[in-house]
Formats: sequence, C-alpha cells, structure tokens
Amino acid sequence: MYNLARQLLFKLSPETSHDLSLDLIGAGGRLGLNGRLCKQPAALPVTVMGLSFANPVGLAAGLDKNGSAIDGFAQLGFGFVEIGTVTPRPQPGNPKPRLFRLPEATAIINRMGFNNLGVDHLLSRVRAARYDGVLGINIGKNFDTPVERAVDDYLICLEKVYDHASYVTVNVSSPNTPGLRSLQFGDSLKQLLEALGARREQLALQYGKRVPLAIKIAPDMSDEETALVAAALLETGMDAVIATNTTLSREGVEGLPCGGEAGGLSGAPVLAKSTHTVKMLAQALGGKLPIIAAGGITEGRHAAEKIAAGASLVQIYSGFIYKGPALVREAVDAIAAMPRT
Repeated sequence: MYNLARQLLFKLSPETSHDLSLDLIGAGGRLGLNGRLCKQPAALPVTVMGLSFANPVGLAAGLDKNGSAIDGFAQLGFGFVEIGTVTPRPQPGNPKPRLFRLPEATAIINRMGFNNLGVDHLLSRVRAARYDGVLGINIGKNFDTPVERAVDDYLICLEKVYDHASYVTVNVSSPNTPGLRSLQFGDSLKQLLEALGARREQLALQYGKRVPLAIKIAPDMSDEETALVAAALLETGMDAVIATNTTLSREGVEGLPCGGEAGGLSGAPVLAKSTHTVKMLAQALGGKLPIIAAGGITEGRHAAEKIAAGASLVQIYSGFIYKGPALVREAVDAIAAMPRT
C-alpha cells in the first residue's frame, strides 16, 4: 500500500510531497486510522536516559518540524517521536527549491534552513496531541541571530519547551544555518553546554523534574574532534548524544541528478560515515553516556548495526520516506533478533 502511495507522491515535487504526506499522516492520526492501516512492530521496551521507550526505533527530527502530526507518527509504530528543529521566532527557511530526491542512491539532499512556525506554535500542537509516549523536541537558533549570541536562542527554546518535552535535543550540526556547526567545537561548545546545563538545573527545581538534554552532532568531524566533543558532553553533564545529522560529503552520489545540490545529504550514502561516528563516540564515552544513532538506516539490519556499534536507540527519516512504516517494523525485528550479551 505504501509503495503505491510513494509512486504517486514521488510524481510531485519533493517539498509538495513532504507537505501532503505530513497532512495525511496528521489527519490519519486525528482519526485514529494509522494504527489500523499499519501492522505494528513487536513490543521491545527499553529504558534510556531514565525514560521508558516502547521500542528503540524513533522518528528523527526534521520530518515534523512544527509538531503537526505527532499522533499520526506515533500510530505508525515508532517507539518515540522527535519534532523540530524549532527556533524562537518563525522563519521561512532558505529559498525554494531546497529539497531533492536521489532515488538511485536512496538519498535526499536538503537545505531547508530550519523553516518552522516558531516555538510557540509548536507548543500549541504538542498541547493538542494525545500522544503519551516519549516526545523529543529539537531546538535551534534563528538564522539571523549571530553565532556569538546563539546561546540566547537555545535558552529561550529550552525554557519554553522544558515542561512539554520528554527530552530536549540541541541541534548544533545542521549544515544549512550559516555558522551553526562552529558551535560543535572547543570553547563555543563548552560555553553553550554549560549555559544550557545551568538553566536546566534551574528549570528542574521549578518544575520538579529533570528533563534530559541530548546534543546532535555532524558526521563530518575527525576522530579526534569526535573524542573532544565526547569529553565536553561528559564534562558538562549532558544526558545523550545523537549521531548524526546530515553530511556535506557527496560520496556515493557523484554524477547523479541533483547530486551536486548544496545542502545536507541523508539516506544510504551517509550510513558508513554515521556508524563510524557512533563507534568513535562509544569508545570515547565508555558507556557513560547513551548514543542515539541516526543516519542511513534504510534496512532493518542497518538499525541492528547501529546498536552493535554502541547505540542504545536509533532514529530514521530518509529511510522512512523511501520504505514507509514497514521500515520501523523491520528495524525493531532486527534489533530484537540480535544476540544478547
């Protein structure tokens, strides 16, 4: 059924198809239809960051930036849902076209640029949702906020979403907001994480609960840079790391139509690079911090490979575009079939 829907949707422009799909998934969720139309994955509960997940396969941020279809995605079998990236103020993102399919490589290139309706709108959608599972909210900075003041935007978002999120993801790795990736390194990263950690402690006292903070990083760092990031996460008391965002590399899509478009590359070509980052993080962290793996999962076995590399949870996005809800079941089944140590 999804294959037929995909054939029809792929006749539309990528962004039109994305918006229509989101509307349909949202409508199906409001009507309670998605769970009836899709075979649900087997139960595979896991506890990470002190949170109880129905299964370890989640929806990555970026697909539902404004929280428009939270119930709809939850009904498709995801063990958790992450929405955003959201910014303090609404912003249109980069000029269109900004989303490109590369079906020959099971890949997508996007330069969306944090297009979203702002944190207040997102929270209105969260309040309207019925979903009571694990909900992550991914936060970022507005494009016109100088990098040296980026912490202000992150703090605004953290304060607003804190009481509504199961965990909060700090996105410092999108390649589509100028200067953002510089926040992953050295003093910039440490200062940002220290400020977020301090504000989180204040909010924990205010709300009587400690909401975990996860940091999402890029796959384009050297092993040494990855180790330094891991050390900063441990030093500043973060709760998890998401590896990884999209890549600036074009390895695997050379010569393909749209392969030279600017933006972040996701899907199958990023699998090896992203999984390598997971392995490097696992070595550097030594089990002291959980890893949420994202990037290149287009088959169930890829999810199991991420867990074997050291991840506790996985997220999918581009693979879902190409394979639909069946990929969630495949991923859960593959993880369940892994030998227990």
